[in-house]
Amino acid sequence: MTTPLAARIARDIGTPALVIDMDRVERNIARVQALCDAAGVANRPHIKTHKSPLLAQMQIAAGAKGITCQKISEAEVMADAGIDDILISYNLIGEEKMARLGALHARAEMVVAADNEVVIAGLPAAAARAGRPLGVVVECDTGRARAGVETPAEAIALARSIAASEGLIFKGFMLYPTETGWPQAQRFFDEALAGIRAHGLEAAMVSTGGSPNLRNLGQLAGATEHRPGTYIYNDRMQVAAGVASWDDCALTIYSTVVSRAAPERGILDAGSKTLTSDPGGGLDGFGLILDHPEARIARFAEEHGFLDLSRSNSRPAIGDVVRIVPNHVCVVVNMVDEVVMVRGDEILGTLPVAARGRLK
Repeated sequence: MTTPLAARIARDIGTPALVIDMDRVERNIARVQALCDAAGVANRPHIKTHKSPLLAQMQIAAGAKGITCQKISEAEVMADAGIDDILISYNLIGEEKMARLGALHARAEMVVAADNEVVIAGLPAAAARAGRPLGVVVECDTGRARAGVETPAEAIALARSIAASEGLIFKGFMLYPTETGWPQAQRFFDEALAGIRAHGLEAAMVSTGGSPNLRNLGQLAGATEHRPGTYIYNDRMQVAAGVASWDDCALTIYSTVVSRAAPERGILDAGSKTLTSDPGGGLDGFGLILDHPEARIARFAEEHGFLDLSRSNSRPAIGDVVRIVPNHVCVVVNMVDEVVMVRGDEILGTLPVAARGRLK
């Protein structure tokens, strides 16, 4: 059954629409800031989830130390809004990126991550363009087998290389432990820290990451900050990870049922161009329909969401507007130019997703 708010959104804005509950957004910001404060680590939220300077400013106003970006283009949008103290948690390579990084560092305090000598060799050019030293952290792989050096010895070697490079300052280490791999991360960090100290270096910045790791805040002795991102909205993955409840999910997709060709199936107007095909780490289907939780979004075409209603006792009718919690909210937000802000049953307006679609 369509709620009154869903009916107004469908009538005044149209579906599919990404809708954020500002009460929940504010509550999520306050809750995680309190968790970081209690654990004694600074909060450096990753803006890849919301991509909005307004929401980043709300996080900073609540106590966040700074922000994390994945791309220079994202950082440029945030710096244009007056946000300082930005970590780019990604290897940056090439003259074009060094020119932009240098221009950005000239007007905002930047720190960048590196996990190899090729990246480090290019960064002095950015520092020279900025006219001031550039801070660099060594990214360490502590179990995800993604980016990052694999051994403490490699981390120590890169730290020494950064410290010896003109215009660069070794700031510390960046880690993204697995949810169960914090003892392994501690051993890695302890060995790397002892190694750099033997060479007269110190790690002033030790950054851990991930909203799924909020339950592990404070478990890495020596950590100075944490980089959660998804927590501001939350999604099915965060609920499955046990770090959020359905009441913490601040973003939902409002979608209209446009076809019911057979009793056990239907079509939503939200397809792969809205919900994306991200499986969310093996979740069943491509989003939870709050109004019909037994229904399953089984597959997609670009503008069609295929409903499997075989397990659903309550089945939506054509024209019903349903609310969907996505599997992975970060990629869903990146599909749209704006989100709809609501508070209670009031539509507040739209918010641009200012840093969406930034590829470099």
